This record gives sequence, C-alpha cells and structure tokens, in this order.
Amino acid sequence: MSERYEKVIAAINTANAADPQRVVVDGSRQPSEIVYARRMSLMLDRIYPEATELLRIAAYAQHIERWTSPRSSYPAGRIGYLRWRTDLKNYHAERAGKIMAECGYDSGEVARTQALIRKERMKYDTEAQALEDVICLVFLEDYLANFALKHDKAKVIDILRKTWIKMSPKGQAAASTLSLPEHARRLVEDALQGAA
Repeated sequence: MSERYEKVIAAINTANAADPQRVVVDGSRQPSEIVYARRMSLMLDRIYPEATELLRIAAYAQHIERWTSPRSSYPAGRIGYLRWRTDLKNYHAERAGKIMAECGYDSGEVARTQALIRKERMKYDTEAQALEDVICLVFLEDYLANFALKHDKAKVIDILRKTWIKMSPKGQAAASTLSLPEHARRLVEDALQGAA
C-alpha cells in the first residue's frame, strides 16, 4: 500500500483511540473501534485479497468515531433506527473523506471511498457488495455470539436472515466456513432453515 494509505490508517487509528469503550483482545484492553477496524481489514484480506486501496480505506473507516453518535440519541423504533444508521454512514464517509484529503487523495478518490462507505448501489457495485460481505462476516465471526446472548432468539434469527440476504454468493460461501461457537452456529442454521 502507498505511503498516503498508511497515513490514512494511522489517522483513523488516532481518531478511534478516543473510543471510551474498551474490549479485551489477546489479554490487553483496546479501544473497541480500533479492534473493529482491524477485524474489518483482516476479513477483507481473507475474502477479497485483491481489494483496491480505496476499498481497504472504506473497510477500515467503516465505524470511525461511531461512539460519538449513540443509538440512544435517536427515537426508539424502526424509523429512529434507520435514521441513526443513515446519519452514521454519512458521518463515517465525511470523516474518512476529510482524512483522505489531508493525506493527499484527490476529490475523485475521496468521493469513491465515501460512496463505498455509504454502500451506494450495493447490488450493482462489486466493491460496495464486497464491503457489505465483510461487514456481515465480521458480525458473524466476532460479534454474533455475544449479541445473541443479549437478545431474543426470534429477533436474532430475523437479523441473521436479513444478514444472509445482504451477502453475495461469495460472502455466503465464506460465512459457511466460519468457525463459530456452538450456540451461534445453531442460530445461523435455524435462520437458514427457516429461510429455505
């Protein structure tokens, strides 16, 4: 990757280092969004090793400073949730674009990365679809098990069905190879049986 790419990644890490939420990884407490960004990058490398530099930035910046806009600051219910998600995508795209411009990317490169972060034309843009695959795979591998313990089984199964539909055939094939804890694996199986 280019020197300016390395600068962007370092700047995203600096921004995400302020995340007050910490998770323990390999015995050390780390900012949650730095961990998420690294997981996104690693999954992208595993599933789409040919990914462009701009897609790699979009994956790494997917949750930049996410904690600054908590779900609780929006109204309850589906409408509030959708507004929160839309506002987050726009915020992440704006922050990533600003960092990219400061690191020497031109306006076209910035706009392209922002479109990926917002997942515009996902079913028609192979890179946007690849990003969605990676988001879904990271959720399944790293977050599903704990998420399932905190939510009603029917809700989790509904989310898993929606997650499966969002993925491309390549993403679905990759999901089938993930090593999941037993209770998470059973939930995925239940969701897919019901979707068939």
